Amino acid sequence: MIEVEDKRAALERGHPDISLRRQCALLGLNRSTAYYERRPVKPLNALLRAEIDRQFTDTPFYGVPRMTVHLRNAGFRVNGKRVRRLMRQMGLEAIYPKRRLSARNPEHKVYPYLLRGVKVERPDQVWAADITYIGMRSGFAYLTVVMDWASRYVLSWKLSNTLDASFCVEALEQALSVSKPVIFNSDQGSQYTSEAFTGRLLEAGIKISMDGRGRAYDNIFVERLWRTVKYEEVYLHEYENLVEARKRLERYFKFYNNARPHQSLGWRTPAEAYFENQEAFGPYRPMLLQLQSASGLLPLQQHPFRQSTLIPNKSGLDNGERFSGRCFAPPTASSG
Repeated sequence: MIEVEDKRAALERGHPDISLRRQCALLGLNRSTAYYERRPVKPLNALLRAEIDRQFTDTPFYGVPRMTVHLRNAGFRVNGKRVRRLMRQMGLEAIYPKRRLSARNPEHKVYPYLLRGVKVERPDQVWAADITYIGMRSGFAYLTVVMDWASRYVLSWKLSNTLDASFCVEALEQALSVSKPVIFNSDQGSQYTSEAFTGRLLEAGIKISMDGRGRAYDNIFVERLWRTVKYEEVYLHEYENLVEARKRLERYFKFYNNARPHQSLGWRTPAEAYFENQEAFGPYRPMLLQLQSASGLLPLQQHPFRQSTLIPNKSGLDNGERFSGRCFAPPTASSG
């Protein structure tokens, strides 16, 4: 699926032969979207969002009052009303026990938390999802991931400039094309309680678990992932726009899954930990076993699972993985 921002970037205004109307029709892009120009972000708001994001990553228990004090101590002339508005836009809320842990739609069904006392020991036992804020020069976006708890493997991710449920559902669909968990855990946000999201999980026969109120660390592994992504990638690069953010995050998640060792995993990469169990290949397992036999690969349990050696091809080029929001997808049968 081609993203809206990619379609906008493909437009060639003033083309001598193809009108803008025709280009929009060929790309499947609404003309109003083609002409839309986002209002420039006020420089102060951009600076405030960047500082709020950095501080919240370090102290996710900071609510509006403490964040306001922090910003004032940092030299910003700002009041609590403005901080509250910015944090709401960024989808940030302090993670400490309180009456309303997360904003949810009261019309949506909320499922119980199923992981209390459960020992997560194997891939595809539990998946989790969450959303975080990503700052850019031209505005901001929201990043969602679907992650395997046991291996820390990021199965899929998606960027969006809105907080509706659609980009979370798309990330779920991409993850389910790789495998399927026993339990899927999320918070009680409206994106995850929506009928589109929960209906897809129920259709796949997956048990739904949602973080309980007053339990700040029910989704702690994803919270740790956000800290890692931001300090190792986001804060090091000032993204110009959504297209650049998507390209850089695609590169980072490729590195995170396949090359970054984790101490908690015995210094293995998430890919090594996730794919050591053959069952984790889900619907692709028969095809991968066939490719393994034909190409003389090591048994899947013994394979190092590095990106360049996962599935070699005749040309010697690396086409073992496709990265387009989905963090792992085996090649088609026609691939070399």
